[in-house]
Amino acid sequence: MNALLKSATIVDSKSDFHNQNVDILIENGTITKISKRISNPKNYQEIKLDNLHVSQGWFDSSVSFGEPGFEERETIANGLDTAAKSGYTSVALNANTNPVIDSNADIAFVLAKASNHAVALKPIGALTKASSSVDLAELFDMQNAGAIAFYDYQKPISNPNLLKIALQYASNFNGLVLSFPQESKISGLGVMNEHVNSTKLGLKGNPALAEELQVARDLFLLEYTEGKLHIPTISTAKSVALIREAKAKKLDVTCSVAIHNLCFTDDKLQDFDTNFKVLPPLRIQTDVDALIEGLRDDTIDMVTTDHNPIDIENKKIEFDHASYGTIGLESAFGALQNIFTTKKAVSLLTKGKSRFGVEEFQIKEGQKANLSLFNPYIKYQFSKKDILSTSNNSCFTGTELTGKAYGIIANNKTELI
Repeated sequence: MNALLKSATIVDSKSDFHNQNVDILIENGTITKISKRISNPKNYQEIKLDNLHVSQGWFDSSVSFGEPGFEERETIANGLDTAAKSGYTSVALNANTNPVIDSNADIAFVLAKASNHAVALKPIGALTKASSSVDLAELFDMQNAGAIAFYDYQKPISNPNLLKIALQYASNFNGLVLSFPQESKISGLGVMNEHVNSTKLGLKGNPALAEELQVARDLFLLEYTEGKLHIPTISTAKSVALIREAKAKKLDVTCSVAIHNLCFTDDKLQDFDTNFKVLPPLRIQTDVDALIEGLRDDTIDMVTTDHNPIDIENKKIEFDHASYGTIGLESAFGALQNIFTTKKAVSLLTKGKSRFGVEEFQIKEGQKANLSLFNPYIKYQFSKKDILSTSNNSCFTGTELTGKAYGIIANNKTELI
């Protein structure tokens, strides 16, 4: 793949060209020249776009596509196309498929499905067999097959001894264990945050306590085992405080937050719109403020879209019975820029790579081109026409966003909207 990017502003604090407007020449998938002005004698494809900005490729630590088993929600092929046109060069695929991705053969299957795409698919293997929280899955074999971490997606590990053993075992091969932060006996049948709005709406509540108890338990187990833990999609102020304390103790812990938990509160549920039924649930403004502060001071390590396509049959029904989840790849950058500067938004979209062992490529001559292309200035109202996923369950529909991805250049390929 050969291309010449014209008048591109580089957003990369690690690059010598940070904040500079330059031309970037890419030959056979490698950056061969970066300069103020580059001629095009070989008549390569020229990419000229309004307010073109480029950064290191973005990474999402939690996406669900459905395949195998739930292809009506999203196939791997369409999911990767959506990720590419949303600016992501690599995504971590959750194991919530049918059958669950819990063996080296399952890892090999999804990797084969994603081969030769511009976006690098990084599978997360199930932590327990069939994500049933009974017996550990084939962790070592899955890591050898290409799994980057182990997680029973949105299923809490209720048995603390099982998580203790997982942390101890995985530490033998530097495996990364993920534990969903929810104590199921406390959350019960709750379908939204337990607070004033749940009482007003007559919906069963899932209290912040359910998350915080699990986070506290998992951090005690981590301290005991000296393992390696990532806590995905925290949502409460107390969770932020607990993880801040754990990091002060030098525990090997990281965490993420879903973008929608930064943008919305449980006030959005007044109309019983099931697109706002997510897990963990939308909380209150004090939680949102604490999450944002946690990102500013690096207590929270990364943001994720927690992209989870759900078919209409499981969303357009009574709130109590609707499935949890929202899609988020297409709206992620614009939503983040409603809160943070462009530099901070890009940082949050790239930071997770080191934790998950995803290769990083610098923007400099001689490096492979692994670039996200975007316009940080465009303002627009996100609508159904902006949805690229097979499913339409976006909680951002109707939201004013700031900034939009053009696509990516990665893996010797160009994918643009």
